[in-house]
Amino acid sequence: MNRGGWQIWVAAARPRTLPAAVAPVIVGSALAWRDGAFDALAVGLCLSFALLVQIGTNFANDYYDFVRGADTGARVGPRRAVAAGLVAPAAMRRAMWAVFAAAFACGLGLIAWGGPWLLVVGVASIACGIAYTGGPWPLGYHGLGDVFVFLFFGLVAVGATYFVQAGRVTADALLAAVPVGLLAANILLVNNYRDVETDAAAGKRTLVVRFGRRAARAQHAVSLAIALAVPVFFFARDRDGWRLLPLALAPLAWAHVRRLRERETPPELIALLGDTGKFLAFYALLLSAGLVL
Repeated sequence: MNRGGWQIWVAAARPRTLPAAVAPVIVGSALAWRDGAFDALAVGLCLSFALLVQIGTNFANDYYDFVRGADTGARVGPRRAVAAGLVAPAAMRRAMWAVFAAAFACGLGLIAWGGPWLLVVGVASIACGIAYTGGPWPLGYHGLGDVFVFLFFGLVAVGATYFVQAGRVTADALLAAVPVGLLAANILLVNNYRDVETDAAAGKRTLVVRFGRRAARAQHAVSLAIALAVPVFFFARDRDGWRLLPLALAPLAWAHVRRLRERETPPELIALLGDTGKFLAFYALLLSAGLVL
């Protein structure tokens, strides 16, 4: 494939969204390290699985949104490969299945650590990745995309990463998963905030379409507030100042709240989308450092 071809596929993988896959593995692994259960090979498999599921979901979204008419020439966000005619629909569908197959293979490798029940988690993750925009009742078209992201890129991803290393799921793992899931959902929220008009026209009933941009701004701000409150809880319980490291991001969180309220042009929201992914990555690193130091 020529260089241009690779660039098309890299763009279709949507790099701005990939922190949502990496962050929960970082946090779950930091907790395992703190508890003396860190396993580098298991972490590598978890990270590979999470990234492949995210990329497969993005490919599925590219394909199914085109099929359902959500991605058209009126789209205000970054161009989508299928809708722009850069990739044939059949090629994107094949790529989607290939990536999900690779994710399934990584998931099979994790059975050696977590047992056969992880097969259920892996299959459910892949199935929901497809069902987000595909199938007879797509989650993203019925306002459930945010719930899917919170559950699978928060509670499930952090909990499973910790479980395969420590052999159990603790209250700390679930609590640390909450801000990760909420901040990952903010990535989706900013994307849907930008696309609210074209989504409404295509019958894609995201939460922003259902309840409007004002409610979306409130959801965005509350998610950031909860994310910053969780380290305070850890500090109050442990009396360890390192737990407060993520609070260094409070000024940036406030800046993001203001940007979502004041800037509504597509280029501004595309920039905020990328910065929202970076915020999640920084938060995961600081939360992890604060938990292990």
